Amino acid sequence: QVQLKESGGGSAEPGGSLKLSCVISGASYLNCDMSWYRQAPGKERDLVLGVDSSGAARYADSVRGRFTVSRDNAKNTLYLQMNNLRPEDTAMYYCRVAYSTVGLCNPNYVLDAWGQGTLVTVSS
Repeated sequence: QVQLKESGGGSAEPGGSLKLSCVISGASYLNCDMSWYRQAPGKERDLVLGVDSSGAARYADSVRGRFTVSRDNAKNTLYLQMNNLRPEDTAMYYCRVAYSTVGLCNPNYVLDAWGQGTLVTVSS
């Protein structure tokens, strides 16, 4: 079973930066897809950006050019670098990992793991 724990949230002023971390723990799994989602108060949880097993990335239009994702395999950690923050980036941010325990990233075998979230507040 894969478990995730986010950190790095906090407050920032518009134009500022924050870097979120997601530590991934577990054994004997194949990582199929990693992504960051966010949920603002009263709104649905939406994709921020993600990267699949081939390395292909997908971004929400609102964060393209401002947010980037990276990973440190040695530390089993996924990062979200957020630059030029805007008040509308205020939300709870969640890390998500789609994984397989049978060595296949086939939708029939993929499981989801979510972190507990970390709050980002952007205001002046």
